Amino acid sequence: MDPALFLQIGTVLRWLGIAALPLFLLPLVTLVLPGAAEAISKRVSALIDRVTGLAGGAAIASALLLVFFQLLVVTLRYAFGVSFTWLNELVIYAFAAMFMLGAAAALRDDDHVRVDILRPRFGAAGRNWVELAGIYFFLFPIMIRILMTGEQGLIRTWSLFEGSRESDGLPFLYLFKTLVPVFAVLMLAQGLSEALKAALRLTGRMEERAAPAATEGAHGA
Repeated sequence: MDPALFLQIGTVLRWLGIAALPLFLLPLVTLVLPGAAEAISKRVSALIDRVTGLAGGAAIASALLLVFFQLLVVTLRYAFGVSFTWLNELVIYAFAAMFMLGAAAALRDDDHVRVDILRPRFGAAGRNWVELAGIYFFLFPIMIRILMTGEQGLIRTWSLFEGSRESDGLPFLYLFKTLVPVFAVLMLAQGLSEALKAALRLTGRMEERAAPAATEGAHGA
């Protein structure tokens, strides 16, 4: 397989990402023109949620594989006294895939860890404004930074079809490293979906979430 083909695919994906940037203004447009933007905002959010659900399903499959691979590693090592580098790497790959693919689904379902202390004490409008501010000032910049700083390394690893540095390791380290930008893209997309939902709730176009417990920040839930 020609590495140049994958580099061309990467270039196309980069331009598609640039072309999609105006979508990140949609939550702000929804705040200003809720009637005009309601339909498209709900469709975009629903589509993103479905894609995130597929990624979450892949994360669940990775978790099951992680248990299987780790059990196999332990059984071979302590029952038969043998160990394989490629099998140990499969454990690492499965763990990484579980986290990287499942993070966006956790954001969608509000299952991620929160460290804010004041948010649970705000009213519904206050919580939605905090959600919007957090997404625009923290989530989006961090994920874009991850994509920008990892681009050169990703190009290099795909151009070389980089494999494990161990002789008996797995030959597709480049796929493992690709999980990082995939994670960032999924988080950007789900962040957009959550921002749209917050904007729709602020304009009365979507029902409010159940209010979080007052101790949410203290317990990190």
